[in-house]
Amino acid sequence: MAEKKCCNEKFKTMIGGQALIEGIMMLGPDKSATVVRAKDGIHTKIEPRKTPKKGFSLKKIPFIRGVFNFCTSMKVGVSALMYSANFFMDEEDDDTPVEKQSKVDAWLEKKLSSEKAQGVLVTIAVVFGILMSVGLFIVLPSIIGSVLGNWIHHEIALYLVEGLVRIVLLVAYMFFAAKMKDMRRVFAYHGAEHKTIRCYEAKLPLTVENVRKQTRLHPRCGTSFLFVVLFLSILVFSVASILLKPITPDFDSAILDALVRIVMKLILLPIVVGMAYELNRIVGRFDNWLTKALSAPGMWLQYITTNEPDDQMIEVGIEALRLVIPEEEGADKW
Repeated sequence: MAEKKCCNEKFKTMIGGQALIEGIMMLGPDKSATVVRAKDGIHTKIEPRKTPKKGFSLKKIPFIRGVFNFCTSMKVGVSALMYSANFFMDEEDDDTPVEKQSKVDAWLEKKLSSEKAQGVLVTIAVVFGILMSVGLFIVLPSIIGSVLGNWIHHEIALYLVEGLVRIVLLVAYMFFAAKMKDMRRVFAYHGAEHKTIRCYEAKLPLTVENVRKQTRLHPRCGTSFLFVVLFLSILVFSVASILLKPITPDFDSAILDALVRIVMKLILLPIVVGMAYELNRIVGRFDNWLTKALSAPGMWLQYITTNEPDDQMIEVGIEALRLVIPEEEGADKW
């Protein structure tokens, strides 16, 4: 399963990205850039990043900063995804991509300013996405765990089974998504994003030829972060269940038992995200047998979530990356 591509990393950048609908969003140290290839050409959108103020800030404290960064990344990512989707809403009725305004958009703009309306839509999308993720990877495995609790009486074993269910759900979700025609193109843009960053980290000129030679796998990918979250959730939930067992009431009802387990996991979820963020930073910063072993499962998953891009996709990745490279050399060092 080895990826037979170049990976001559000279430094590690904090620049990361996200695949969109026919586009790529790159997030640099001081700005983000969204580049979309529509039928009428390339469209770009550059926005400044809100960085923590100098001095004390909760957003700088280890473990806590991970939660803030996760929410910010979600918001920026959803906003970029909505921007890219706007160009393709009317393609079935018109050969020229246009940005369509829905009735909801029109109502929001009437009640709020255009900028505030966009913020409301993005917030709703982020909240909905989080709720869907919680439902699929927290609520559903907890319900399954409560049912299996009738046969599995060892608490640690039960949480290990729940963790396995989460991993199976994640892999299955990605596998079936990769089979969808539109998602195959999104995953190819994901590959272009990784390859472009790899080329930049190898300090090679950002050309299509140089980018094409790079591997489509990257250890600091969001896919790897998700796997780290799942892995840590097994550990944290198991330890918490042992510590809280003496004060946790036993319920004869599987429904009440599931509710208690779900509430406990939701309370612990920010802790898991914060720990995953710090671990991801460590894994991304150092190259040794331990960090490679920790990043390996996430790298394997990228064989599902990335595809080899064509040259036009690579061009989009190059343009998006160029727009966020800081003026001061080294300012984006990981």
